Amino acid sequence: MTKYKEIRGSQIEAVSSDPSNPVEGQVWYNTTSNVLKGQAATTAGAWSSGGNMNTARNNMGSAGASNTSALVFGGAPPGNPAPALTEFYDGSSWTEVNDLNTGRFGLAGDGIYTAAIAMGGGADPGVYYNKTETFNGTNWTEVNAMNTGRRYLTGAGTSTSSLAIGGFAPPHTGVVESWNGTNWTEVADIGARSQLASAGESNTAAIAAGGEPPSSGTTAVESWGGSSWTTVNSLNTGRQALKGSGTSTDALVIGGASPVTGKTEQWNGTNWTEVADLATARIAIGAAGTTSSALAAGGENASGTSITTTEEWTGAGAGVTRTFTDS
Repeated sequence: MTKYKEIRGSQIEAVSSDPSNPVEGQVWYNTTSNVLKGQAATTAGAWSSGGNMNTARNNMGSAGASNTSALVFGGAPPGNPAPALTEFYDGSSWTEVNDLNTGRFGLAGDGIYTAAIAMGGGADPGVYYNKTETFNGTNWTEVNAMNTGRRYLTGAGTSTSSLAIGGFAPPHTGVVESWNGTNWTEVADIGARSQLASAGESNTAAIAAGGEPPSSGTTAVESWGGSSWTTVNSLNTGRQALKGSGTSTDALVIGGASPVTGKTEQWNGTNWTEVADLATARIAIGAAGTTSSALAAGGENASGTSITTTEEWTGAGAGVTRTFTDS
């Protein structure tokens, strides 16, 4: 019989705590919990429970590189003034950090925790902001405004190279603006719609998916190459009030309606594939990350209630620790 040492070149270690960076195939015995564990790779992507947000809300802005470093800001239910709350997620819990300068809901966000951007949004009654703010990991600073104020837009890119896409002005608009870190410039429009999802790495590479009209949500997807929008393969499920994460060629779209769903689809640059659903169906979430490590936070459930629930996405092929049992 081949022994573990002959396969791995080392014996099974007895340790008091799990290794911080185990490699695939590594096995160890945890003397604190008295269990045998090993590191494997996931065969399919999956959602798991994360820490709850401090304040329930929907239609917030969001940014972040992964499910261990994410930011949500603003949101609804709308008040007067609208919420300016900002929370940071470290992979286990949410912490309130410094507020936006202007509270709003239906805003968009891009970037990472230490370099994020918030754009547009609104307040009641009938306010449609063109305001833009950037976040440096500590404070929000108001910078040059968009040309067109709107709610329920989406964003793609970084804090210095971003797009503001579509929204509700009113009416639904296809206006797209490009941000270079200093100013906004209007570029080619998409099909007019709001409450759509997007993903992208810069103001020259992005996709925009779903949204309304129609009120049941469209399957339409458009790709941006820096100068024009091109229609590409559609979503499997039409919806609005969904959110996206990732890049223009490797993305997720998450949740949405109608009806309220937890469906998640993954884009490989050519086609959309349905993957694992959220445990809690919802719309208007905060989303961040990549197809390997993403986050879905808050939103509104099928009962119309704003929630604090957070779910973490681990993509196929990612490392996962397994516990061996007798069964």
